[in-house]
Amino acid sequence: MDDIVKQALAKWPNVPHCYGWLGLDARGNWYLRDAPTQAAGPFAASKGSMLQHEKLIEFIQRNYEHDAEGQWFFQNGPQRVYVELEATPWIWRVAEDLSVRSHSGEEVEPSACLLDEDGKLYLVAPIGLGLVHTQDVGLASEAIEQGRWVPEDVRAADLPARFGYVTSPEARQPTKPAPSP
Repeated sequence: MDDIVKQALAKWPNVPHCYGWLGLDARGNWYLRDAPTQAAGPFAASKGSMLQHEKLIEFIQRNYEHDAEGQWFFQNGPQRVYVELEATPWIWRVAEDLSVRSHSGEEVEPSACLLDEDGKLYLVAPIGLGLVHTQDVGLASEAIEQGRWVPEDVRAADLPARFGYVTSPEARQPTKPAPSP
């Protein structure tokens, strides 16, 4: 976590959390979700605007963590901005040498390989579960053919509970009562 973020937390410890405004898609892209986007539906149906600013993305990724309930968030100064996940908390990129990095650039060593009913490939690493980026499935298949990774069949719906992550922290929040006429 950035020092400036730690300082802001110490100075303003009781800032309310933010839900629904930030999403991570299945390709490792970050999306800003304004109020009309959120009103249009869940993240999978209404993503919002893809972030393009390199320094902002780097800041988000340096301050990307999870709470004890498995909800992933970006610590933005004193405020937690909870992240809507299209798939998993991590998106893996596989290099030509079959090394693996997270969408945030952290190199990892996979300990398990999973294949769901739709043919999506996941890797388990010390930092958690992640989906292999669609552009890297060919490289991942090389690792499988070489016997480096042996896929275990799984059901995608079982992954959040099995690996302790929440895809939609916003959906877990109490609903607000409708305004009176």
